[in-house]
Amino acid sequence: MAVSTTIYCSAAFKENRFSAEYFDPQYKFIPRNNSNWMRIGQTLKKCQYGISISMNEDSRGYPIFRMNEIDNCFATKAVKYANISKKEFKDFRLNINDVLFNRTNSFEFVGRTGIMKDPTNSVFASYLIRVVPDPKILLPEYLTIYLNTVFGIGQIKRRAMPSINQANVSASELKRIQILIPSLSEQQKVSKFVNESFAKKRISQSIYTQAQKILEQELGLDKFKYEKPVGYETSFSEVMDGRRIDSQCYKPDHVNYEKYLRQNSDYDYLRLLVKSAVKGKQMPALPSGLINYVSIKDIQGLELISESFCNLSNDIRIAEKGSLLLAITGATIGKIGIVNRDDKLAFSGDLLGLEFKDVIDPHYLLTVMQSPIGQSQCNRWITGSTNGHLALKDVGKIVIPRLKKKKEKIIAEKIKGSLRTMQESEKLLIKAKTHVEDLVEAAVE
Repeated sequence: MAVSTTIYCSAAFKENRFSAEYFDPQYKFIPRNNSNWMRIGQTLKKCQYGISISMNEDSRGYPIFRMNEIDNCFATKAVKYANISKKEFKDFRLNINDVLFNRTNSFEFVGRTGIMKDPTNSVFASYLIRVVPDPKILLPEYLTIYLNTVFGIGQIKRRAMPSINQANVSASELKRIQILIPSLSEQQKVSKFVNESFAKKRISQSIYTQAQKILEQELGLDKFKYEKPVGYETSFSEVMDGRRIDSQCYKPDHVNYEKYLRQNSDYDYLRLLVKSAVKGKQMPALPSGLINYVSIKDIQGLELISESFCNLSNDIRIAEKGSLLLAITGATIGKIGIVNRDDKLAFSGDLLGLEFKDVIDPHYLLTVMQSPIGQSQCNRWITGSTNGHLALKDVGKIVIPRLKKKKEKIIAEKIKGSLRTMQESEKLLIKAKTHVEDLVEAAVE
């Protein structure tokens, strides 16, 4: 049955919007008389588009944040660089507590918002908007959380301008979004949750770094250096052993770690450690269902975090808790995470599910596979040009260094600790969102 809504011209002119989507009843709300609502633009000291420039991965210039580097309310780490002048750097330099708003993306992800908490000499790209609120009115942590709540996301989406495969929320539309302004003491409660969450996140990352450092030191990789040659050659025996004649398979960046391990450590081939290796099955991702479902995009940090479901079927692929899921297709081949939060997960066709024998801890193996040791070998065995692929037989060729059981256990325990601390960080963000949502609920009819 069709549902219609009548809007007066005065309301359309007031909001400067004439699209039916904007007036969708799911987004509309009536503020209570005793609540304090303002347009975001009324609270800001600065609202600035980022810099439009080509980027590089050669460390030329300054790190530049993109939309990919906003994750779960925080700006993470820039991996690309912008070769710009000092004057441009001064104009676009990010500061602690700057809020970054993703103005252009798919309708699902437009409006993703994160706060900068690390001191860094970096800038931000043109599809991001830097927002600096006046802390006498609005704390940046509160603004960040508000725009990450279900209510805040709805207010963003109602202002999104759709186009082909993407949507846009301009700075002027961002400024027009209404935000509840509670007392500063209430905002400070949210700020405290956010800052504690960030501290936990930093500790989690530090523990993971310790695990990688132990691995490198035990293998002597902390002292391992090699010069990149202009050209390179390989022997016929290596070609026969690899059963590949393409030059990228013997590129020094891809083979030097493997050669080092063969000469300087005990090792096993991955195929000898695996109990089962199963390619996933592409399934329709649903908002609800009988079992959680993941794809490459759900590998976040060290683990799989599922936000989708799928229906059960005879050909579904399921990974048990403690299994590793490895990306074997697309632009992020080699990306890997552990099934940590769910007893069972269904997984997509771009992932390979790896269940291991008791002779190795999957958390130790995860450390190896996320290090240059594992990533270089994944890159070595990629086939295809337009759309790369990593075959099961080639995954089995990956060389895994073996340490004394005690050392492998220490590394595994570090990874488990890192995962636990990251979950504690996320719980604090949930508390922050819940507090803001409770405030909003009390402030609307």
